[in-house]
Amino acid sequence: MSITGTTTPRFARGMRLREDPARARWVVVGPERLFVPDDIALEILRLLDGTRRVDAIVDELAARYAAPRDAIAADVLALLTDLHAKGVLTA
Repeated sequence: MSITGTTTPRFARGMRLREDPARARWVVVGPERLFVPDDIALEILRLLDGTRRVDAIVDELAARYAAPRDAIAADVLALLTDLHAKGVLTA
C-alpha cells in the first residue's frame, strides 16, 4: 500500500514519538530502533493521531506556515512514504 492524500497514517505497533530527556530531543522509538526527526519531520509526526488523513495534515501545515500547499504535500508524502517503507508507520 502506498501513502496518498486519503491515507490515515499512524505509528506501527511498538513505534512511538516521545521526548528523550537524555538527548534533549524528540525521537521515534521502537523495538531496537531509534530515529531522531529533524524539526520539519517532527511537526509532521506530531500531527499523526491515527484519525487524521494526509490531506488534513497538509492543510494544517500549509495554514500554520502560510506555505504553498503543493510544496507542503510533496514534503509530507515523501517523509511518510519513507517511514512507511521502513516499517515505522502503517496506513
